Amino acid sequence: MTAPADARLPRMRDVYLAGTGLACALGLDLPASVDALRRGGVRPMPLSVAEGHAWPVYTLPAAPTATPWLDRARDVIQRVALESGALATARTGPLFVASSSHDVGHREQATHFGGDVLEFADRIALWLDWSGPVYAVSTACTSSMNALLSAAALLRQGEADDALVLGVELGNRLTVAGFGAMQLLAPESAEPCGAERKGLVLGEAVAALHLSSTPARWRLAGGANVVDGRDPAGAVADAVEAMCRAALAQSGLRPSDVGLVKPQVSGSPANDAVEVEALRRVFSPLPPMVSFKASIGHALGAAGAAEIALLLACLEAGDGAWPQTDYPMDEALQVVLSPHAPRPLRHLLTSIIGFGGGHTAVVLEDGEGITA
Repeated sequence: MTAPADARLPRMRDVYLAGTGLACALGLDLPASVDALRRGGVRPMPLSVAEGHAWPVYTLPAAPTATPWLDRARDVIQRVALESGALATARTGPLFVASSSHDVGHREQATHFGGDVLEFADRIALWLDWSGPVYAVSTACTSSMNALLSAAALLRQGEADDALVLGVELGNRLTVAGFGAMQLLAPESAEPCGAERKGLVLGEAVAALHLSSTPARWRLAGGANVVDGRDPAGAVADAVEAMCRAALAQSGLRPSDVGLVKPQVSGSPANDAVEVEALRRVFSPLPPMVSFKASIGHALGAAGAAEIALLLACLEAGDGAWPQTDYPMDEALQVVLSPHAPRPLRHLLTSIIGFGGGHTAVVLEDGEGITA
């Protein structure tokens, strides 16, 4: 008797987040970041890119002494990777380095802009003594989310048992100058969905997501990347809707199963409105929402990984560590950012939107479930 065709297909394995690490403006590790958030957070610092041209940026806590860019990057990346637990593995799985600026800060100091994106990724692999395959992912702001989806696909198919996704966005003037020239930056602060929002505020961050096939609390239930270039510098409502529906379908969930959404909303006057409109097409009513961009800024290619790491750390802390909104919301959007973690919570959706039409979302499942 011949077995049904689907019975002969290999079973896809579950993928879990075994550990996370984060260095951001709030602190150089997750405990310090959560504690700073609990105490009200930090303010962005002005960064001058030329005489008369400065914008606020959420920068990493200052190094004790003037440190060369590469030395600072090595120390922070090693620290964050160690925090995630990935360095305790054999380090033979895939390493994904996701960034939109790579080592531009170093090249600014060296006045040298040669080389390619793989050079920085290979350098990081040496810093971590990583012997597995190395991938450089650069899809603008969706970089670390796409790296997460790619790493998860390899684990699901049995190509590896562990993987490390690193989102790296470290200080440089070129990125700030570019966003400033496009008139996308707020003059003082980021106010996602705020009544007087005037643009985004950039932020430095290094984030690590250690993926494993070994069961852990957080399971990567599904995800999707939808590219729609009709607005190459902004959100497209149809793409936001398609992204959410595809991520939910892969997760085997209905919209009503999602108890928390962490959207892209960064303080853009137009994009925040487009995104909220699209989310309403999927979710009715909208689930509780949370944003971290008024706390750590928009970390571009590292944003997806950084915001996932910080969100899960806040949920696990369970003691009131949560971003607070200290500005008036835009009543026309009819959105409220939740002042606390929703209870109960089983599934959450987190998304990032980037230049070039990238719209990326992942759904995470809490194996323990937050009920109290």
